[in-house]
Amino acid sequence: MKNTLGTNLALTLFGESHGEEIGCVLDGLCPGLPVDEEKIAAFLTLRRPSGGTGTARREPDRFRLVSGVFGGKTTGTPLCIIIPNERQCSADYSALRRTPRPGHADYAARCKYHGFEDPRGGGHFSGRLTAPLVAAGAIAVQALERKNVTLGTHVLCCAGITDRAFSNMEQELPLCNTLPFPTLDEAAAQAMQAAIRRAAEAGDSVGGVLETGVRGLPAGVGEPWFDTLEGLLAHALFSIPAVKGVEFGDGFALAKLRGSEANDPFCLQNGEIVTASNHNGGINGGVSNGMPLVLRTAVKPTPSIALPQRTVDLQRGEETELTIPGRHDPAVVHRAAIVQTSLTALVLLDALTGRYGADAFLREGAF
Repeated sequence: MKNTLGTNLALTLFGESHGEEIGCVLDGLCPGLPVDEEKIAAFLTLRRPSGGTGTARREPDRFRLVSGVFGGKTTGTPLCIIIPNERQCSADYSALRRTPRPGHADYAARCKYHGFEDPRGGGHFSGRLTAPLVAAGAIAVQALERKNVTLGTHVLCCAGITDRAFSNMEQELPLCNTLPFPTLDEAAAQAMQAAIRRAAEAGDSVGGVLETGVRGLPAGVGEPWFDTLEGLLAHALFSIPAVKGVEFGDGFALAKLRGSEANDPFCLQNGEIVTASNHNGGINGGVSNGMPLVLRTAVKPTPSIALPQRTVDLQRGEETELTIPGRHDPAVVHRAAIVQTSLTALVLLDALTGRYGADAFLREGAF
């Protein structure tokens, strides 16, 4: 039973939604990396619910770096982050132990852990566990920025409303990491939030699509066949609760094109080899080609809704109807944006460490 991601940089996740604390251990960072705790706090703020588009459970996320950092810099030993759970409401889940919630991991978890799992708030399967992922991701983003690799995620669409795609990543990627509802068009953000509030008023929820861009990634990162850069990223991104699809570049739309349309022609720009288009999202043969990396994920509607749903009473062995009490998000896509950025950063840092070595990050500037 494995809860660790990565090879050269390994992240292990622990805790449950309503347990005393949640956290992670990050092992493989080089010594001497600056760790800006204000940036970690800012990333955690972006993950928290706000306004009328999120759950009423609002944890302060008072994180602690309990090892691996001294004097504001990494020591090179395992870095442990702990975040207390301070606002649990476990009584909301007392009646759900025998009636699995549709769309949740309740039944699958019961089958895997033979009934010994913590059912409160989804336990170890809860989106609450994305908080330590984001804290670790903030550290990974800081390390990547030292090598001029920048990344960010925006809500490309939600509830049928579409934001514009990336057009100027140099300016747009940093902006994405500052907005509580990250879109490139403010009007799109307002329309999406209004649609989320309407779904909440109806007792329902909505999903969406997240688009992540990465700028400055050198060519040659990734392995052919079984450790392709797409494969490593997809492996991590599917761990985000509610993600049900991943595509790179034009993704499934490429299937509708001819080769003459889908290929990205090589050309020279200021003496550098680039491609004239980027339909393949910066990856060829599972290896980065030096162009911006572009990926998208499909985020399903939040499964916890106020409307009655069909389920099975596991104790009585009969079908029944379930209404889910408690505090729930009518949409998680906007909160998941910083989670996606964080996991992407962790995967890229792992892959870059494998290619260049951990100590490469002690030196600032491009690879």
